[in-house]
Formats: sequence, C-alpha cells, structure tokens
Amino acid sequence: MDGQPVETTLYSLNDSAPEPAQRRTSERHLSLLRVGALIVGERRELCLIRNVSAGGMMIRAYSAIPEKTPVAIELKHGDPVRGSVKWINGDTIGIAFDQPIDVISLISASEDGPRPRMPRIEVQCTAWIREDGTMHRAQALNISQGGAKVTSRTALTVGSDVVVTLPGLSPIAGVVRWEQDGAYGLTFNRGLTLSSLVSWLQEQQDEQKVRSGGKARAAG
Repeated sequence: MDGQPVETTLYSLNDSAPEPAQRRTSERHLSLLRVGALIVGERRELCLIRNVSAGGMMIRAYSAIPEKTPVAIELKHGDPVRGSVKWINGDTIGIAFDQPIDVISLISASEDGPRPRMPRIEVQCTAWIREDGTMHRAQALNISQGGAKVTSRTALTVGSDVVVTLPGLSPIAGVVRWEQDGAYGLTFNRGLTLSSLVSWLQEQQDEQKVRSGGKARAAG
C-alpha cells in the first residue's frame, strides 16, 4: 500500500462547485472515500463523497438521479447540506449547494461528532523538497495531517527521505511513497496536529482572498 496512490475524499477551499474530472481515477488507486447520506425526496441512501468545496461536492451515487433534482447530503448526522444536481457523468454526480458552506469548520468539527480522519485538503502553493542535499521546487496539490501530494519538474526518488518546506510551516521530514504521471505522494514522519493544519489553511484562505481582491480591483 505504501507504493500505491490512495483515493480519499478531497476537500477544497474553492467557492465554486466541483466540475467533472477530465479522466477517471486509476483503478489501481485504493479507495478510502468518505461515506455520506444522500437524501432525495423521501428516499435516503448512502453515497461516496469524492470531493467537497464551499460551493458543492462530487459524489458517487448508487441510483439514477436526474439533473436539477433537489437533494440533501449529510456529512454529519442530523446536519444536512441542501443543493441540486448540476451534472452527471456515469455514476459520478456534481452537486451545487444552495448556500456556501464553511469547509474549514467542517474539517475542524468537534471531537463529539463524526469527522473525516486525516482529511485531504486541496491547496495551491510552492513547496521546497530537499532530497540528499538537492533542493527541488514543487507545487503542492493537496495536504493532510499525514502527508502531501506534489508535482515536481525534477524527478524525486520513490522511497527516499526528504524534508518538505511549505510557506508558513516548519520543515517536515518525510518519505516519497509513490509516483504517478509526474505527481508524488509524500508521507510525513510525524503527522501535523489538526489544529496546526486548520490554522495554516485559514492563513492560506485569507491570503487567497487578498490575492483575489487585488485581481478584482486591477480588473476594475
């Protein structure tokens, strides 16, 4: 399993609803997707949640649901998020929420309630990876308490020890676990605490809002 990509639910700070994937996830991926409750009218069933953003989610459903159908998804028991079916691609369905949700609050839910273990969160920032004295400039694609997924123009060696530096975080020792299509999976030797990860994500979200605001003023 260490040398194999693992498909888990992906969380994004993006305000828009997820769009259809360009290609299906490789069947070689081990799937550990989060399970949610899908409510369609009077019907209630389970679904697999592929990714969640502030504006919507992508799920795998086990029954046919037409486009524009109003639905509700329970990520936490008794707390449904309402929306409607935006698109359908095979058994994968894109849902746009009626109102945006707070993704960071969802990730940092109380210990008293269910929450995803080691959630992956989509990010877009530069990462520096030191491997045997060589420094590689990479792009971080997502991060969890236990590791990160990055792309690098220069090759990393699967199985090698590395030190990962992300803006705003102390250097983190880890190992390159897998490579696929130019992307690398890194496992941290010591997991981040959820509180430190959430604080860092909040900083990234605030910086993203500042950048977006600057672009909007420049365009105006």
